Amino acid sequence: MKTIDDLEKEIKNVDRELSKVESEIAKLKNQQRQLHEKKTALKNSINKIKSDSLASVDWAGKSYEWSEDVKNTLRNVFKLKSFRPNQLSAINCTLSGQHAIVVMPTGAGKSLCYQLPALVKPGITIVCSPLVSLMEDQVRSLTKKDIPAKLITSTSSREESNAALNILKDKNSPIKLLYVTPERFAKSKRFMANLQKCFADGRLQRIAIDEVHCCSQWGHDFRPDYKFLGILSNMFPKIPILGLTATATAHVLTDVQKILNIPGCLVIKSTFNRPNLFYKILEKPTSQEECLNILEKLIKYRYKEESGIVYTHSIKDCEEIAMGLRKRGLKVACYHANLEADTRSKVHTKWHDKHYQAIVATVAFGMGIDKPDVRFVIHHTISKSMENYYQESGRAGRDSNRAECVTLYRLQDVFKVSTMVFSSVGSLDHLYGMVKYCLNGTLCRRQLIAEHFDEDWGNTDCNKMCDVCANPTSKVIEINLELHCRTLASIIDNADKQDTKLTAQKLLDAWFLKGPVNLRHKGKEPNLSRNLGEDVIAYLLVENYLVEDFHFTAYSTISYIKKGPNIDLVQDPEFEIKMPVRKYSSFELDRPAPSEIENNILDLEEKEVPKKRKSHSNDASHSKKTKTIVIDDNDD
Repeated sequence: MKTIDDLEKEIKNVDRELSKVESEIAKLKNQQRQLHEKKTALKNSINKIKSDSLASVDWAGKSYEWSEDVKNTLRNVFKLKSFRPNQLSAINCTLSGQHAIVVMPTGAGKSLCYQLPALVKPGITIVCSPLVSLMEDQVRSLTKKDIPAKLITSTSSREESNAALNILKDKNSPIKLLYVTPERFAKSKRFMANLQKCFADGRLQRIAIDEVHCCSQWGHDFRPDYKFLGILSNMFPKIPILGLTATATAHVLTDVQKILNIPGCLVIKSTFNRPNLFYKILEKPTSQEECLNILEKLIKYRYKEESGIVYTHSIKDCEEIAMGLRKRGLKVACYHANLEADTRSKVHTKWHDKHYQAIVATVAFGMGIDKPDVRFVIHHTISKSMENYYQESGRAGRDSNRAECVTLYRLQDVFKVSTMVFSSVGSLDHLYGMVKYCLNGTLCRRQLIAEHFDEDWGNTDCNKMCDVCANPTSKVIEINLELHCRTLASIIDNADKQDTKLTAQKLLDAWFLKGPVNLRHKGKEPNLSRNLGEDVIAYLLVENYLVEDFHFTAYSTISYIKKGPNIDLVQDPEFEIKMPVRKYSSFELDRPAPSEIENNILDLEEKEVPKKRKSHSNDASHSKKTKTIVIDDNDD
């Protein structure tokens, strides 16, 4: 019979053996991880070699067997004399049967990259598109050119859907392009069965995926049903997939190739610069009535008889602004997701045909809108990310003539958007990127957009086509923010002691000695305007001196302000926070021919505030640093 001591000794022996095994397992797991990393690196190397090999081909050449047909189709059907940059490369690549992803700025002619090839070879091109308005625009445009095209949407009647689905089975169908949403691929077994029949009959020519960045969760408009499209390359071997987008970072492009199962495909990337667009920030008034005054003057005078879009934050804003502008005699209409599909289509058509001068819309209206003569895009509220802003503002000037992109900015709008997006990973950082863009007043706005998309544009690429570069000689002075930071921190600490949470507006009130006496700080009112105070808080927020703290109620989400991780840095005597205050002179825009627009709103120009920008400085040692934002004369 074994004693307890014997058994305990055996347990110790087992523990030693377990320790050895666990050590070996740890080594093997580490080895497994290294092998996986090596395998991934080798795959990436193979994909890069494939991509580089494809990139070395002269895709812009004119000696392909189909080159003559391509040239004739361009001139006779599309009535164009020449291709825009990279269009011919994309066309030759897809006609060669290669997978490709095309990144071109809005207005650069992405749709031609699949519409023209559809007419050169027999068969049908399936176009996956995320928005009904986009599909309607393109089908309308193609029909006017006598190009047979159809669409299927969730609002199509049963008869229309059946007719469109039968196109895939009918060998004698003249239809060359069929537009569908990604949900049709993911959720309609009948559609997929008919598509397989089309492929089996040798009639499936290619699959074009518009707004392909929607595949990636890293993309700004991620759509879950886009991920279903990853089965297409295996389901339809040797059928070229052509992905197209106006906005995609390098990370998104890699992710898209992986999701679509087309690694190592050709990537055709044009510059994001839209040299014909003028970027501008205006100070947004606090009242809706004053906002309507600005919008009225812009649409009635500055953009007289010119087409445009006013983007709003919500359906409520959309309807109120449209109604307010209509009462002022402007021919505008609203467009949002809660309208009946038929109503949305009618509004879209009437705007396209210039019955309406402008559409007041939520962001449900925008991507790929095929109206070349949009002369202005006004954001009543800031976009939730730079990608969204680039897409939405990019509706302007698709005909390459001068157009203007105007954003009305105010701090209060930041919280309208942040309370909607904060729950998505990374979305708050994307929003703060837009806030930095609006606060900027020292750096070229076009350069800030370029940096976001991993490009490098010099000042010559702007050519004074933003409100900052158009006024380069403005005087700059500096003010210190250390005292203001300490004051704001003390206000927040005082509120915490009273178990009170502060919104940005309550924090401003307490700082400017307004609101409840027990929340006010004990010193003097700051020697700043309240508008400048808002910008100081916005700057401190995006730089993590302050942070948002989100709380749910039964009916809404509220953003409170609390101290951020960087706020303690101001206690360091070596640390500086400075804001250059840039003084702007009266700023007048000129619109040269052939898109000249009357400039009859001098009183509006008086109100313009090209906003502020901080300089990037993030020394890990937290030694002497300088942070910057900018204001103008009207903040006095």
